[in-house]
Amino acid sequence: MSIITLTTDFGSVYPAAMKGVILSIDPRATIVDISHTVPRGDIRAGAFALYSAVPYFPVGSVHVAVVDPGVGTARDSIVISSGGHLFVGPDNGLMIPAASMFGKAEIRKITNSDLLGSISATFHGRDVFARIGAYLSKGLPLEEVGEPTMDHVHMDFGVVETGKDFISGKVVYIDDFGNIITNIKSSDILGTIGFGETVHIFSRDMPLMRTYALVDEGELLALVGSHGFLEIALNKGDASKKLDILCNDPVKLTFLKK
Repeated sequence: MSIITLTTDFGSVYPAAMKGVILSIDPRATIVDISHTVPRGDIRAGAFALYSAVPYFPVGSVHVAVVDPGVGTARDSIVISSGGHLFVGPDNGLMIPAASMFGKAEIRKITNSDLLGSISATFHGRDVFARIGAYLSKGLPLEEVGEPTMDHVHMDFGVVETGKDFISGKVVYIDDFGNIITNIKSSDILGTIGFGETVHIFSRDMPLMRTYALVDEGELLALVGSHGFLEIALNKGDASKKLDILCNDPVKLTFLKK
């Protein structure tokens, strides 16, 4: 059994075409949707979605990721092999945080036109990445995809700045619950401040808690999410709407004096 994951900003309809291509090449593939609701064109948010899910898949999985505002331009199409996982998508940094978790990577440009048919200028997810992902899941040797490269677009989740009484970073993802996920890791805050203490974020005071239901319904809180990053939530509500926060907005957490 082969596993192929899909991460896109395509919403409805378009992922089905990708799945049709995959199953036409590898009918035995198990296709798992990581997300198709990544904010349109937000490469960093797509990278976070992929990064959050990939560690829970078995070695040998193929991860097709397409958040590709540069589709049809001169940007490269690549395959990354890292830690027994294969990543297929555009060379725009989307797959780098997830692939980097597994250590040293081998990267190849997709240049073997014999593996591809007619290619739409606007739908490489269907015509390039789904096809290559399916061939790889069936055992195509990596070297047959194309030439190796050491040159690729790098991306991370941004710089976190730490001061005496503050930590600052940025919003990297807003999930379907409206939880605001930042690039501030648990290791950046725990030890400096404890659960139950109050912090100041987005012009609001709120407690740092272990989980959502430890505050009253409709109350804001900060917590370390299951992904290991600081998030701001509203118990049984949408924190992003209440606070009017978007992906890539800056965030500053200030530790309040006891």
